[in-house]
Amino acid sequence: MKTIYGIQYLRAAAAIAVVLFHAAEKTGYHFTIGAAGVDVFFVISGFIMWVISDRRSVTPVEFIADRCRRIVPVYWLATAVMVAGALAGLFPNLVLTLEHVLASLFFVPARSPSSGEIWPVLVQGWTLNFEMLFYAVFAGSLFMPRNWRLPVVTGLFLALVIVGRVVAFDDPVMLTYTRPVILEFVAGMIIGEFWLKGRVPPLAVGSALLACSLGGFALIGVLGLPFDELTTGPLAVLLVTGVLSLEVNGCVRALPLPGLLGDASYSIYLWHTFAISVVAKAGLAIGLGAPVTMFAGVLSGTLIGIAAYMMLERPLLRRGRARRVTAGPARRAAE
Repeated sequence: MKTIYGIQYLRAAAAIAVVLFHAAEKTGYHFTIGAAGVDVFFVISGFIMWVISDRRSVTPVEFIADRCRRIVPVYWLATAVMVAGALAGLFPNLVLTLEHVLASLFFVPARSPSSGEIWPVLVQGWTLNFEMLFYAVFAGSLFMPRNWRLPVVTGLFLALVIVGRVVAFDDPVMLTYTRPVILEFVAGMIIGEFWLKGRVPPLAVGSALLACSLGGFALIGVLGLPFDELTTGPLAVLLVTGVLSLEVNGCVRALPLPGLLGDASYSIYLWHTFAISVVAKAGLAIGLGAPVTMFAGVLSGTLIGIAAYMMLERPLLRRGRARRVTAGPARRAAE
């Protein structure tokens, strides 16, 4: 579909926010609100999947195959680097078990033997467990008439959240998939439906929503307030809605660097912690100050993500698109 530059730039901002969060964590600073970049990603994901499915007819199998081509190869490679590093003794605190590695590779929530947390081997991959749940449910909804899809997905996710509030689970899968954060995908789909119908807030309202969102995030960050998806989720919804209002009113232009960062946001998200860990240890060893070390960590984390996008993710995506283009005529001929 046509590039929505505001969404592209939000992807970039969300990725950089997560980079800042981890760089601050490694250098003794606090930018905990940067973790809310994940909430923005989830709302954007719901929006994009809904809009794309409306503009391009796709079967459930094609949808899942496309999502797997987009998500899995780079994630598996990053996980393999973690496993190899652990086996080589580079990550002494990382405990490996075959069960946990397999659960990580196949997006099954499981407790890490290293910490007891529900994390995969590559810790930031926890968000992909939610993404894969959403993709599976969304693919299933494609079997239904269009006007059933949004109510069914909404109802299912609401039911899961309600069950999670009523029942005290200990199972990692149920603990994960009953969290309210899954409603952020639904919110993105609802925003997408309004976008497709041209019901985007006028510029004044959109600007106000944007200001409220950024002000809310800033307030949480500056005051160090506790937060979870129940607070950052609505702020992410306001942010995406406000940016789309700016977009439709012609206030967003194509910019090369933010566009590149948006394209590379997935790779930045997956790979940045490798660079930050190395820079943080090096900075401590040579006596760099914390501000310089943090800046170097953010810069190196972003650059390694861009490099991974250019050398790994983008070639894989192009190869996948080429296969779809060549397979289409062959499939039609066979039919």
